[in-house]
Amino acid sequence: MVMDKENHSAINEFILLGITDHPQMQLPLFVVFLFVYVITVICNLGMIVLICAESELHNPMYFFLGNLSFIDLCYSSVITPKMLADLFAESKKISYNACAVQLYLFSFFADMEGILLAVMAYDRYVAICNPLLYTVIMSKKVCRHLMIAAYIIGTVDAIVHTTSTFQLIFCDSNVINHFFCDVPPLLELSCSDTSINEIVMFIFIGYIEAGSIGMTLVSYVYILNTIMRMHSAESRRKAFSTCASHLTVVGIYHGTVLFMYFRPSSSYSMEQDKWASVFYIVIIPMLNPLIYSLRNKDVKQALTKALGNIGLLKRNDIASK
Repeated sequence: MVMDKENHSAINEFILLGITDHPQMQLPLFVVFLFVYVITVICNLGMIVLICAESELHNPMYFFLGNLSFIDLCYSSVITPKMLADLFAESKKISYNACAVQLYLFSFFADMEGILLAVMAYDRYVAICNPLLYTVIMSKKVCRHLMIAAYIIGTVDAIVHTTSTFQLIFCDSNVINHFFCDVPPLLELSCSDTSINEIVMFIFIGYIEAGSIGMTLVSYVYILNTIMRMHSAESRRKAFSTCASHLTVVGIYHGTVLFMYFRPSSSYSMEQDKWASVFYIVIIPMLNPLIYSLRNKDVKQALTKALGNIGLLKRNDIASK
């Protein structure tokens, strides 16, 4: 037992192998990922500012969409800057404490994304199936309570994953075969018995995934039933258009999560996991605001209005000079 504690305390940093070990790929990957990250920051910040600035977007749907943009921004920023720096770093080191913090934040924002997508599905259900009671059911108080509940669930789950993982003994190696601190590569690195950790990971991630997907599916069953009973083709088109963006985001997000954490162990590959993680961490936070802005009429109108106001202010400023 003493030896275990000594070995555990001997590791005060980890070494990340990174996304690739081919030098010729470092510059192209850096350019692509930097471009994607810049677009992610601009689009998500722009979405947040637009929703805050335009009174037409001050309703529950866009309250949740603004929170989704905030989560995507934080979610990507927890991993991507370090990944970009490590592409050219000679030693891809991360301290023991920084690794724990990165795992906690990654778990927290990943959970928040899944939960919030389920809450947004419920919001669409109320808006389409109970439009006359929408403002009563989805009041500001209810929206705040839903977000608080999501933050509590995300916090508890992230604490469980982080504490259970970093109670393990890391004694043989400190080299993580990944580009960030995630549970599977850390379990692979540990010389402790990780069976309990694997069960905990499966139960907690499974619970959140089952809850999120279940709530989304039930909501859309009712939504589809209501849409099909609408007499007006225009009403059906608008309802489908409203839901299309959300369903696209849900499909991409949950499809990637299920592939990463719930595929058979016999088909598990760390290299596959790395590239799935790239899509999950780098690409999805960029796609979400683009999908909602390109497919959402209200967002496009608000953006056009905001840009028009900026242009008017510039012309007035030039005229005054």
